[in-house]
Amino acid sequence: MADEANKTAFVEIQGRMIETTAKLKQVQNQMRNKESEKKRAYLTLEELRQLSDDTNTYKSIGRTFILEPKPFLMNEQEKKLSDSETAIASLQTSKEYLEKQLAEVETNLRELLQQDPSLARQIMSMAVV
Repeated sequence: MADEANKTAFVEIQGRMIETTAKLKQVQNQMRNKESEKKRAYLTLEELRQLSDDTNTYKSIGRTFILEPKPFLMNEQEKKLSDSETAIASLQTSKEYLEKQLAEVETNLRELLQQDPSLARQIMSMAVV
């Protein structure tokens, strides 16, 4: 009876671990994407700052280029930069939370396996096959 309960607990913990790991990877990918958006906005802003105010500047929309005033494009890039920084901060908080959750799940799994060595042996025998 206790053996079945431990197996059920193991399957539940394993599912939570897989789910948390997947969420963590997703957050890390989102952070990577936001970092590249931030870098692109920063570099574009730096290039725009070097141009004189009367220079014709164009915004790319699909395969079309639209004439836009330089201040408008600079404001747009500054907004993208600040939005990316805000999103990165939020994602960092989520990442830290998920890392704590993952550590907690690992601890639960470790405790379960230490509590029931026969379950650990069964799992090891399944892994070898």
